[in-house]
Amino acid sequence: MAACCRLRPMESEQTFARYLSAARPRAMAALTRYFRAVDISEDAFQEACVRAIKSWPSKGVPRDPTAWLILVGRNAGVDALRRRERDRTLLEEPAPAPLGDLEAAYAEEIDTSDFRDDVLRLLFMCCHPELSEQDQLALALKIVVGFSVAEIARAFLVKPKAMEQRITRAKRKAASVIAALETPSPAERATRLNAVLTMLYLLFNQGYSSAGGALHIRASFCDEAIRLTRLLLTLFPGQTEVMGLLALCLLHNARRSARQDAAGSLVPLDMQDRTLWDRSQIAEGQVLVEKALRHGRAGAFQVQAAIAAVHCAAASAPQTDWEEIERLYEALEALTPSPVITLNRLVAVSKTRGPAQALKGLQALGAVLDDYLYFHSTAAAFHGELGQWAEARDAYNKALSLGPSDAEISYIHLRLDELEK
Repeated sequence: MAACCRLRPMESEQTFARYLSAARPRAMAALTRYFRAVDISEDAFQEACVRAIKSWPSKGVPRDPTAWLILVGRNAGVDALRRRERDRTLLEEPAPAPLGDLEAAYAEEIDTSDFRDDVLRLLFMCCHPELSEQDQLALALKIVVGFSVAEIARAFLVKPKAMEQRITRAKRKAASVIAALETPSPAERATRLNAVLTMLYLLFNQGYSSAGGALHIRASFCDEAIRLTRLLLTLFPGQTEVMGLLALCLLHNARRSARQDAAGSLVPLDMQDRTLWDRSQIAEGQVLVEKALRHGRAGAFQVQAAIAAVHCAAASAPQTDWEEIERLYEALEALTPSPVITLNRLVAVSKTRGPAQALKGLQALGAVLDDYLYFHSTAAAFHGELGQWAEARDAYNKALSLGPSDAEISYIHLRLDELEK
């Protein structure tokens, strides 16, 4: 049972926004289970956020912001349904506690066990076979995680307008699917597993390297992706790709504390203080990836985890086994060809055979990755290593035009300042 509401001192608007963002996956999943309609749930959650922004600055943040938002969102949704005279079956239930009695009713109304696993359940529902895999992913990222259209478009490397049209079509098609709110059977879950793994990976990535804005790292997204992947592993204990994804997230997350300096600027991997890395997460990730690979059914997440494990095994940057990393990226390209994977392989090539060789490979990616920030920042780094200052400046300026986070902006400006010296 959730604890009664205890209020914290006033906090900044940015902090409130962080609470709302972190709460969205569980709150939206719980509200969707309750209302059995995505649009009603989205409206209810947004209304709860509005009320939080009005209430929390003066009263403080509740001890459990997620449960508060679920309760307030449920009240708001029921009020909206009454006004529109819809869903009479739902309205036969006793009315939730009024907002004025929120604190007194708090412990009675919200049981965290009711919404603990709702996010994973809703992710599987979004992966309905009537939707294409890309529509499944886009829909889940919009509904469950609350990514903006621009953020989702960036994740898929498409234009925002095209992504907006895709999401609109997917929501229309999925309305009846989610309205039915049927928990998939074990067999159905197995067929939808790969799409759910991809969703969780995108959720983790959005937390690990947030697209734009003041926060480059959203720890709550990383933690939620790891929590859900752990839960998924209990459902599919023999699935090596689930092991691989959990290992990958843990190995990356272990480096989180070292990725920004005191001023908030990014710290490249080869310059990070490795004493700040979380060795317990690294050890767990290494065990998981080794266990998964022993099955002899290597998949994309396992190979990516193996790459991360090589980085984490190096006591210092010069000791990194870049030849092994290049071989692993070649294996990953064979499994899942992608221009982004090729870009990452070329970083390894720059370490094993030099930046000039890597730049040759980049030329073939220019057309498809022209809107990808890291393509241009990588090209800038290669040009800088070769002393091609003008080309490096142009590439960094192009990266600045593609909506980097504040931490990325700071890092790029530091690199540009170095080019001027």
